[in-house]
Amino acid sequence: MTTTGRRAVLVAGASAAAAALTGCTSDPGGPRRPSAAEEAAAREAERTARAEAALRRRAAGASRTLLERYDATLAAHPALHARVAPLRASAAAHAKALGEGGPTPSASSAPSAAATGAAAPTATATPAGAVPADPAAALRELAAAARTASDAHTAELLAAPPEYARLLASVAAAGAAHAYLLTEGARA
Repeated sequence: MTTTGRRAVLVAGASAAAAALTGCTSDPGGPRRPSAAEEAAAREAERTARAEAALRRRAAGASRTLLERYDATLAAHPALHARVAPLRASAAAHAKALGEGGPTPSASSAPSAAATGAAAPTATATPAGAVPADPAAALRELAAAARTASDAHTAELLAAPPEYARLLASVAAAGAAHAYLLTEGARA
């Protein structure tokens, strides 16, 4: 069960317990209105769930952008396959892991990146389809995209629930390693 799932269960349980206790002492003549504390707890639970969903979308988006960059580089430079394909497979697993298991509220109820104070991640200044003709330059741009995605994941750590923060930290570290392997690692 994810941290958000546990929070939701705890909030629901606390609300049910409060309702049961209040129900014992309230007037049986009409429907019971939730207390201010119950309403505040429900609003806080919804806000937390929306913020976590937005964080997950940003993290998964940064990884998908990197994955698109890997795909574009491999399409433009098939000779790099042996070097890049294992890293691409790792990036695909990261994108999948970061996008799984979280709440997915509808787009209309989800806050935008601007509303949550976070900028939308971009892998590089070059669009995913525009890969340099020079293989070395393509690898440098791919390494820059890996660093950018790694930095985006690192920036989200403090806002992430503990379970997801550990995943983000692991993916960020892997992204930094990918950047090294794509540039410096080739020289060693």
